[in-house]
Amino acid sequence: VASTSITAQDLIGDAQRPMTEWLAEQTDSTLLLWASDRLVEPLLRIVTVVVIAWIALTLIRRAIRRAVDRAQEPQADPTRRLRQRVGLLEESPRTYSLRRAQRAQSLGALASSVVGFVVWILALFMILGTFGLNLGPLVAGAGVLGVALGFGAQYLVRDFISGVAMLLEDQYGVGDIIDAGDASGVVEGITLRTTKVRDVSGTLWHIPNGEIRRIGNMSQEWARALLDVGVAYGADIDRASEIILGVATQMAEEEPFAADVLETPEIWGVQALRDSSVDIRLVVKVTPGRQWAVARELRRRIKIAFDAAHVEIPFPQQTVWLRTEAPVALGNADTDVFDAPVPDDQAVSHAVARSGGLTDSPSVDPSEQPPTPE
Repeated sequence: VASTSITAQDLIGDAQRPMTEWLAEQTDSTLLLWASDRLVEPLLRIVTVVVIAWIALTLIRRAIRRAVDRAQEPQADPTRRLRQRVGLLEESPRTYSLRRAQRAQSLGALASSVVGFVVWILALFMILGTFGLNLGPLVAGAGVLGVALGFGAQYLVRDFISGVAMLLEDQYGVGDIIDAGDASGVVEGITLRTTKVRDVSGTLWHIPNGEIRRIGNMSQEWARALLDVGVAYGADIDRASEIILGVATQMAEEEPFAADVLETPEIWGVQALRDSSVDIRLVVKVTPGRQWAVARELRRRIKIAFDAAHVEIPFPQQTVWLRTEAPVALGNADTDVFDAPVPDDQAVSHAVARSGGLTDSPSVDPSEQPPTPE
């Protein structure tokens, strides 16, 4: 072994081996130099790269978790009070939101995954560089492969980018009621590729994020119960408006609807003059997702109040002309006369009792009933 002419430069080549070079100055043992060059030093470099990558990834992910915690609960930010004192942050009345927490967790998971992929790819390149490999062709090949995958999986890439944009812009979240065009319902799940929507019939729709062109969010921040109540042309519009507003105001003060109504109900006036009715518009600002329940209860109470106040709610009517040369018999002397569709005494009494004093109409006298057409 001692008679060989192999030098340290022949062993390590172009790769930098500081430990092997140091050993070459201390000893002439070819076996020791070979072991240091081919085994010990590359292994130490690999371990060093892996340890540094793990430490860096741990620190970055810890920072991401702290950012997610601050996003979930703004009050947990230690700099919040200082920024409030110097006027850089105004106090907001909005409190902790489950929606905000879900969005922060999704973005945090995405950032953690991307950071982990980038860190380990860089670590792999550094390990390959330890063995003296030329990384230029490898990086170029990876770039060409990425472009090819991008073209081949363009729909998947589009769905992914749309999902990231949706999360960043906070367009909707789990539990929101949305209109996505082909499907409408409650959002049950969101991934970077698809959105799961459960419609009113119970069907679960899986919608690719890249296929969603527009979104109507019906449960974000606040909603509005909107009713167009139709009354007959012969009715007193002002009196009908007072009854509608009184019913809505009383309902807004009662439980459990008091917690749902955010502002005082408003009458916006006559919305439309239709063929057989005059539509009066009522609007009530409510908590998101509760507009339908509030509207249903309002319709029920308005119907009861209208019956008690003898306000006619129009219904479709049709006149039929019979043209024939033969005589037509519509009935004989024993045929019952047609009863007009008006509330009877029992229905009116029930409506007055249920209206809670919103109407002051007296009980109905049978003699004052509208004449019955014969």
